[in-house]
Formats: sequence, structure tokens, C-alpha cells
Amino acid sequence: MAKPCPLEEEFVIHHPSPRRSKRWGLAAVAALALGAPLIATATTPATGAEPTNPTLDLTAPAAVTAYTYGRTIYSDLGFRLEVSGGPLEIRTQRADDYETVPTAVAKLPLGDVALPPQEEVGKLNDFVRIRLVDRNDPDATPWIRRRSSCLGESTERMTPESEFKNPYPSTCFYNSYALGSVQGVPDGWAASIFGYESSGLRVRPGEYDLTVSVTKGYAEALGLSAEQRTASTVLTVVKEGDCRGCRENGTNPRLTPNRTEPDPNGGVDSIADLPEGTPTPDLRSLPAFSIQLNRRGTQLQFAANVWNGGNSPLVVDGFRRSGEDIMDAYQYFLDEDGNQIAYQEVGTMEWDPAPTHEHWHFTDFATYELLNADKTRAVRSGKEAFCLANTDAVDLTGEGADWEGYQEDLGSVCGGYETRSIREVLSAGWGDTYAQFRAGQSFPIKNLADGVYYVRVLANPIGTLIESDTTNNESLRRIRLWTNARGERRVRVAPVGLVDESRGIYYRR
Repeated sequence: MAKPCPLEEEFVIHHPSPRRSKRWGLAAVAALALGAPLIATATTPATGAEPTNPTLDLTAPAAVTAYTYGRTIYSDLGFRLEVSGGPLEIRTQRADDYETVPTAVAKLPLGDVALPPQEEVGKLNDFVRIRLVDRNDPDATPWIRRRSSCLGESTERMTPESEFKNPYPSTCFYNSYALGSVQGVPDGWAASIFGYESSGLRVRPGEYDLTVSVTKGYAEALGLSAEQRTASTVLTVVKEGDCRGCRENGTNPRLTPNRTEPDPNGGVDSIADLPEGTPTPDLRSLPAFSIQLNRRGTQLQFAANVWNGGNSPLVVDGFRRSGEDIMDAYQYFLDEDGNQIAYQEVGTMEWDPAPTHEHWHFTDFATYELLNADKTRAVRSGKEAFCLANTDAVDLTGEGADWEGYQEDLGSVCGGYETRSIREVLSAGWGDTYAQFRAGQSFPIKNLADGVYYVRVLANPIGTLIESDTTNNESLRRIRLWTNARGERRVRVAPVGLVDESRGIYYRR
């Protein structure tokens, strides 16, 4: 029998109905906090009725069968946080100087509710507690872990009457320097507690009693009773299978390129030429991160992210010149409804044949420099062209931020060699990370003296692109090169505020 795919949910319900509970929800907590009469409801209020907060309930199937792949279970195990009576929206933010820890707030009809302290912008830190007991050895010490969650990463409607589309972001991709994230579950929808990343349990085949609970701080803030915050199932773990019939991951709809090149003489020359109030991108640079030396100590490697903090996507189309590996590039401007209203010529795109790239790059998007202690240039990176793609959600709380901006298929975003025209987009609120292993993501330092230097990331270096603000395009990261007693080069990287890079920065490029 064919086994399920590692990244797909697989559970067998031996009893038709998951656990249900009495509803003592957010409405009760917020109403009491505000001194208002207690109102509890599990349905959307009628027109003209007093607003109420949503009711939350953690549910699970009575029994689940899951398969291991390398002893790890890749399944969300059917655990759902059901939301009714209104949407649940959570925003996490931190100051752009990184000197404070992130804070999370539930935006609710009866007022904002502060959530427990956060360690990162994105997932809700230690949102659930997992308890696993071997049914064949109930006296053994239970396996207990806490797990962060991304609400909204994997959601489903509960009834045909539920809102047709989930308007909230479907991702919680993590970057240490992200500034703001939005998670949400609409009224009448259920959110997977474990999401696409799965439960990640590492257990041997057998039968287990599995209990998942929303941790106390979140339960109290969101108004979940003891019964609502906990769900249990009988978990049967089966040895790994063949994974036949695996489905490829889908991609979100995105802007598609024009089929013909516009008239180069019919565009705009500056932001002043755009109609008043036209949304515009705003390119900014995060501090360089994941800084390290290569094994020989001759190259300083780094990762960098340029992001769009404006209220409009940066849209650049390329049109290939006949018989050449060059495209003429144009920046497009859209109104609030996403309709094209203007464009300008912004240079070229080129085919990059390097093994770690092999796609089309837009030139002059950003530059990398290693500066001396006095901020004069010491070394410039050979990296000068980029494929624009949404790899990291940096701040989804800003005006015009695209909650569905992630593009999974970099091959189609950046194009193949045979491509005639292409559209590259950096959505509002999103950034584009280039990692250390990519060609050009390093500085030669063999001939540099020990001392203090700065890694400079500069967006839109020659002002080719039109954006709303050019004063925030630069970031500097202080480092110190030194040589130990054995003659080995080393690097110390200055921290940025309270950010802890040891937690890892995840990217796909």
C-alpha cells in the first residue's frame, strides 16, 4: 500500500467527531477586562449587534496514524485551533534599532490583548506544550516539549458558510532581522497548530497517548478554558513507506510579465512625474548577517537582504534583445488597485551562468562593500546583479504590505536561459536574501590588515529605481579581523541590538 508523502497530513479517524467543549472565549475575558456585561457567542454577530471577540477551541481527531521518515513524523496530526465568532489577528513587532524584544498583540474587536513575550518576529514562541506517553510502557517518563506555532500557515474552512478566502498571510518565514509579522485565522476557519513544518516528533513505531495544550500564558490572554486549550489523540506510528504519489508544492498567483516591450520614450523620469498619491516602493537594507570566514581565512562570507518598506511592490520587467543574453529592464508603477499607470526604463537584466545562480539578474539593484574603520572603501564585492524574489517577510504590518507575497518557485520567478521576457517583483513588506554560498557573497581579505571594518549593504546604489525614500538604503555591520597565535585569521561580528543570530536565519537562496 502506498504511504503518505512526508509533507502531507495523514490521519485515520476511528471515531467520527473530535473532542468538543463548552465555549468560554475571548469575548468573556475582554468584556470582563473592560467592565462590560459578559457576552459569549460562537457565531458572527448580526448586523447592528454589539461586537464580540472570537471563541477559540483546540481540537484533534480521536485517533491518528502517522508514518516516520528517518524516525521523524512529518504530519500535523490533525490538531486544529478552531476560530468562530470573529477573526483572530495577531501582530508581532519590534523596534528597528533591535534594542527591545519583539512584542505580540492580538487585535480583537473588543480591544488589543497583549500576548506573552516573544523571541522572534514570526512564530508564536512556545505556543503549545506536547506530551507523549508510550501506551506499552505507561510508567516510562513522558516525553514533553514546547513548540512554537505559526497560526494561519495551514488553514481550512469549517463550514460552507465560512469566509470564502483567508485574507491573512500563509507563511511565517523567519529572519533574525524581521521587524513585523501578521498571523490570522478568519471567522469560521481552523488553523493547523503544527502547519507545513509538521509536528517534527521523533519517535519509534508504536502506540502513544498524545496531548497538546496551548500554554498557560497564551490561554489566559486569549481566554481559553482548561478544556478549550487541550486536545488529545491516540497516535499510532508506523515505519516509513515509499511516498508514492507525492504532490508538488503549488505557488500563489503572481503578476505576470507584459508580452511586448514598451516605448522607452513614453516613461517617467522621476517620482515627481507620477500622479499625486501613486504608491511607490521604498528599498531598505537589513544588516549583513551569517558573517564568517572561509576555511583558509582568505574570504569574508556574508548573507544580505534588501527589502521593500514602501506601500507598493517593486515591479521590474525585462525584454530580451534579439540574439543577446541581455534584457532591457523597465520599472512599472501601479495604482492602489494594482493597475499599471506609468513606467520608466531602468537599465538591463543579464543572464548569470554561475553554478549557484543560472538565472536572470537585474543589474544595479544593490552593492556590497567592506569599509575601513573610517568608513572609506577597502574592498567591493563582485556581486552587482540580482534576481528579485520574495524570500523573507520583513515587515507585514506596514501600509500596503502584501500578506501573500511569497513566491516559492524561484525558477519561474528568475527565469531560464530560454526566457524571452520576465517579471521580477519585490512585494511590499518583503525582502530578498542572498546567502553566503552564492557567487559574489564574499570579500577577499587575504591582504587586509587586522582591525575594524564595516560590511556595507546599499540598495539602489546609483538611483536607477524610483522609490519614495533614498535616505534609508544603507546598512553597516561592524566586524573585527584578527589573527590568533597560530597565524589563523578570525572574525568577530558586533551584535545588532538584542538580536540573537545563533537561533539561525532561514532562507531559500
